[in-house]
Amino acid sequence: MDALCDVMGHMVSKQSLSKYENAKMLPDSTVLIALSKALEVSVDYLFRPYQIEMPSIEFRKKSKLKVTEVDSIKEKVRDRIERYFEIENMLDINTEFKVDFSNIVVQRAEDVKALALRLRSEWNLGEDAIGNIISILEDNEVKVIELTASTEFDGLSGYVNHSFPIIVLNNNFTAERKRFTALHELGHLLLNFDPSLSQNEKESYCNLFANEMLISGKQFIRQIGSSRKDISMLELIPLQKQFGISIDALMYKAKELNVISEQRYRTYCIKRNGNPGLKEMANECRYSNEYSDRFERLIYRAVASEVISYSKAAALLGTPVHELKANLTFV
Repeated sequence: MDALCDVMGHMVSKQSLSKYENAKMLPDSTVLIALSKALEVSVDYLFRPYQIEMPSIEFRKKSKLKVTEVDSIKEKVRDRIERYFEIENMLDINTEFKVDFSNIVVQRAEDVKALALRLRSEWNLGEDAIGNIISILEDNEVKVIELTASTEFDGLSGYVNHSFPIIVLNNNFTAERKRFTALHELGHLLLNFDPSLSQNEKESYCNLFANEMLISGKQFIRQIGSSRKDISMLELIPLQKQFGISIDALMYKAKELNVISEQRYRTYCIKRNGNPGLKEMANECRYSNEYSDRFERLIYRAVASEVISYSKAAALLGTPVHELKANLTFV
């Protein structure tokens, strides 16, 4: 509070800030504007009526993230989700997530593969490549949030208000990594793990779920064969382009399906890490990037339907009014 007082030029006292925080006193408009500037939020943010109950969040790489980074990500997620729910409430949109695998206890890899196949069937995805993972998730009532964060952060997931699934992604990553991470987090949302499984085993099974969703074992063997000593990069690149899955994930799948031996997979990893040219080739992004756009589309829908004003839309999007008007073209 001392720091906030300093940033606001001691316009108000620390005691007044405490009273605002504990709902014992209301700030006037001048103080509200100064508060929003000091906290780097819009005035609209301070009036937001919709409150959410955030899920218990566990970060996959928490040990490498600073406490301030973890807190920052959590608050950014809360802010985005509150805005998301507010616009849905204004448009009278009620979303219901219909996938429920809670009655199936995951104990082994075959359980994971069976559930990936079942989900593909329930969502009418067939066995072909999934064109846009983020769109598929949003079409099936999973809220996808993209944040700009350090490379130590991959993604997270959970249920808001115990009912609404969210997946948060780092938008700094390649298309293949974002697609894989989105499906990995979907695995965390859907898979009911046996309590005896370790955290590493759960992470491994979520990786397997993502891999199997991107390209099924049957499809992979159809393309590569059931037994190989060596696999050329020129065989894997077309699969990467078609299925939006990285070279590393394809090689892991070859090992997991026993198309290549464990030793051959280890050899690939050693060669990849020791050969800069091979590493660059394996890391190259060859799939068109995907972005979450449902929230933004809902905002423009509300403006076009005259449900909200331009200023309210700009506040929800976090953009200036003139920029919103420039992007909005009615047909």
